[in-house]
Amino acid sequence: MYCTQQNTTLIEGSTLRKIQRLTLSDGVQEFFKKLKRQDLSPTTLRGYQNDLDLFRRWAEELNGPKIKLNQLSEIDLMAYRNYMMTTKRFKAATVNRRLEALRKFFRWTARERLTKNDITHEIKSVKTVRNRSPQGLTEGEVHGILRAAGESKHGLAKRNYALVQLMVQAGLRVGETAKLCTVDVIIQSRSGIVRVQEGKGQKQREIPLNATARRALKAYLETRGRLQKNDPLFCSSRGDSISVRSIQSVISSLARRAKIKRLEVSPHSFRHTFALGYLKQNPGKLVELASLLGHESLDTTSIYTRPSVEDLAEDLEKSKLNVYG
Repeated sequence: MYCTQQNTTLIEGSTLRKIQRLTLSDGVQEFFKKLKRQDLSPTTLRGYQNDLDLFRRWAEELNGPKIKLNQLSEIDLMAYRNYMMTTKRFKAATVNRRLEALRKFFRWTARERLTKNDITHEIKSVKTVRNRSPQGLTEGEVHGILRAAGESKHGLAKRNYALVQLMVQAGLRVGETAKLCTVDVIIQSRSGIVRVQEGKGQKQREIPLNATARRALKAYLETRGRLQKNDPLFCSSRGDSISVRSIQSVISSLARRAKIKRLEVSPHSFRHTFALGYLKQNPGKLVELASLLGHESLDTTSIYTRPSVEDLAEDLEKSKLNVYG
């Protein structure tokens, strides 16, 4: 019994010394090693790195480059949140995103016993009131991405073109797109559907395919040869099922080649583009749009009825008081 207690004491003492020695910089480096082993997109990894590096630089500027992880407290995080809001004048969404990166980091340090506890527990996000519509792509930006997709190398042109067209024309989530099998797509001469078997909340739905999506998918599937019904719809260059991370990487690459800088393009941008375009062509059809998007609540779908910045600017330009040059 004495030996067991002594060994436990030694282990606890070793852990305590590790906690006391570990710097914030070392902790961040270890955290990134863990993140790199997960199936995260390059964009997500860069986001975590940028957000945590900003906090590390702020903390080191105040406390020196060798600040230890266990020296940090909730008061430091509150001060950092105030710094982002008042000194850097970051938008609420940016502040909240960076706080979420810190939550993920300090929850990990607590689980790994690198810190005694999670110091983010009481740190609240900045309250926001969302009164604008999500940003979608313009017609010209969609054509630019499609042009870049059609110029893809290594035999991926028709796959990338069909991938973009399906997401723009049907508004699928990226996870839903990655899980599609060939049996989930039915293409006929004048009609077609895509079946989402595993939507959010494990709900199934069917989305009609317009002529543009049907043509793109048909041209792509003709390059695949003989297919089994459970074969993945979209494959990697090695013939494996394409992953969410791969789709995100493809879309980011196509957006860069299309030289789109107005907004950061992601697969979800295509979903926004689909929803905004649908309501523009079909005003008031919110229930129908919710069904197509797989939304359980109309409150979720209603974000697309909010005015965009461009809409508000156009309305203000029409003001009768806008007469002074």
